[in-house]
Amino acid sequence: MHRSPGFAAKDYKGTRPDATTPPPGDAWPPLPLAQWQDTYATLHMWTQIVGKTRLALAPMENHWWNVALYVTPRGLTTSAMPLGNRTFAADFDFIDHQLYVRDSRGASAAIPLVPQSVADFYAAWQETLRSLAIDVRIMPVPVEVQTAIPFAEDREHAAYDADAAHRCWRILVQADRVLKRFRGQFLGKASPVHFFWGSFDLAATRFSGRPAPRHSGGAPHCPDYVMVEAYSHECASCGFWPGGGALAEPAFYAYAYPEPAGYADHPVRPQEARYHRDMREFILPYEAVRLASDPDAALLDFVQSTYGAAADLGRWDRAALERTPGNT
Repeated sequence: MHRSPGFAAKDYKGTRPDATTPPPGDAWPPLPLAQWQDTYATLHMWTQIVGKTRLALAPMENHWWNVALYVTPRGLTTSAMPLGNRTFAADFDFIDHQLYVRDSRGASAAIPLVPQSVADFYAAWQETLRSLAIDVRIMPVPVEVQTAIPFAEDREHAAYDADAAHRCWRILVQADRVLKRFRGQFLGKASPVHFFWGSFDLAATRFSGRPAPRHSGGAPHCPDYVMVEAYSHECASCGFWPGGGALAEPAFYAYAYPEPAGYADHPVRPQEARYHRDMREFILPYEAVRLASDPDAALLDFVQSTYGAAADLGRWDRAALERTPGNT
């Protein structure tokens, strides 16, 4: 929930693949934005529908951590959501290509992930919840996109290329794994590694411990108080985003709020990383990581060096905040 890319998509192509087992040695698969942007736009809306259900039910947590989804060995999950004296969870499965809904009483249902409009998916979601006696109301309009078509009316987004969705999830699995290593080296306040459906990105955020200047808001179709809460404290954030808008490729990103003086010109690693002045973020193209001799090391180098730029220029108390020998 850190940016407002905005993109439009229409038409679709692609069907469920016969097999989704990745070939050996292809842990970081290619994912050119142009080849799957229609599916991406549709899947973005589907995750918003499910994510808004968690928003409606989960108790508030700082920085909206209560709304995020999490990477699983098969897809993305809401984790357990409270509903009276029971709980339920929704799980996107990008191997079976199903959305499973299961509750703590043992009831379950599934929605096939196939080419279908957002409107049809939304209707199926509502019917599935009713079949499980789950009564919840959400704000039925997307956020953080330039064109916000109400879910029940959206027949423009109707693509689902199962192979592309599967490859996107496989990238999230790798990014989640590496970012958790990075998170583990921080002793201060830090977010989980989690997936924000508003902006469709996997994020990990570290905090200095100090309050931040009030955020100005401005995300499309999103109340300003959302960003005010998200950025209430100084932070350095990083993650993975499939791209869109000003960025026509998937990439890892990093930014600081508030951005300290000199941040944009601070040297970072690896050499393929650059500061995107329109987005006000450091960007490392996904392809640079995918094709690196050691993708884990390349990604860790990026997130560590960009965090270091934010922490040093922002005068964070790094000795107290970071896990080092003798400081555990």
